[in-house]
Amino acid sequence: MLREQVDRFTTSDGTHLRVAESGDGAGGPTLVLVHGWSQDLRTWDRVVDDLRRTGFAGRILRYDHRGHGGSDAAAEGTATVGRAADDLAAMIAERVPDGPLVLAGHSMGGMTLMALAERHPRLVADRVVSVAFVATASDEMDELTLGLPGRRGRLVARGEHVLIPLTARLGRRAPSRRIGTVGRSREHAPRVRASLLAPGVRALVFGRHARRDDVLSVAEQALAAHPPSVAAFRASIGEHRRRGSLAALRGIPVVVLVGDHDRLCPQQRARDIADALPDARIVLLPGAGHMINLERSTEVAAHVAGLLALPAAQAPTTTVIPQEDAGRVSA
Repeated sequence: MLREQVDRFTTSDGTHLRVAESGDGAGGPTLVLVHGWSQDLRTWDRVVDDLRRTGFAGRILRYDHRGHGGSDAAAEGTATVGRAADDLAAMIAERVPDGPLVLAGHSMGGMTLMALAERHPRLVADRVVSVAFVATASDEMDELTLGLPGRRGRLVARGEHVLIPLTARLGRRAPSRRIGTVGRSREHAPRVRASLLAPGVRALVFGRHARRDDVLSVAEQALAAHPPSVAAFRASIGEHRRRGSLAALRGIPVVVLVGDHDRLCPQQRARDIADALPDARIVLLPGAGHMINLERSTEVAAHVAGLLALPAAQAPTTTVIPQEDAGRVSA
């Protein structure tokens, strides 16, 4: 396994972001992995491990958004999806100043990539050769109903509007943990707190066959995020309307992955993205929830690996992976 170097990148407003880099970018694209809301770069641990096990030795860069993981808290007014895209553009300019880029974004990370296309179109046009949208949405994230119909869905949405501000006022940020710890860490104190959150986390963001270590990792990442930053980012996600910005990605390979048990970014959100990108390939993962980069990392890694090697002229159509074919990816 290639050794990952972890250090800090300083944004234009002085915010320090935790960054992890590994591999050799010579002669091939750099893969940039962007995590989702209330999580951190550890959300990609299994995907990175799976890619390396296939023999991929190219450069991989992943990092923590401001207010998440090992990065500084977001200053007031800066915890927005647009600012996250600006942070990403600045980090690319410094850490990967030339060469092709393959981008993969999970949940809010996918929204960050859409904002990157909107706010930094020249960077995207000149250097981005393919994109993976993982369990994400282009709009309609203002009210969270968890897929529940009618009155029950409206009650959930109202509850979120109460809970998120309360968390911002009362929450306490836990210390960030080192990367590469999914399934390996046995530190007692963080696991006790995470265990209390585990049942809710499992029900909310996982599908049928969640591993306990994955559930605990998601809970630990949420506890390591800065509560006021997370609350402000959630408000920004509610204002996210970037279906039109997807036009900047037409003509390059795009894959849209979604689990059919995703309560946060359901199948319809994936189809909305595909409507804006008619040549995009939709991958439906039966039985999977929102955290498909953990619970179905093998498939996610395989599709990302395909983008790393896929000639720009190819544009596959919709793909469905049957549950019994887990671990195999159709061509």
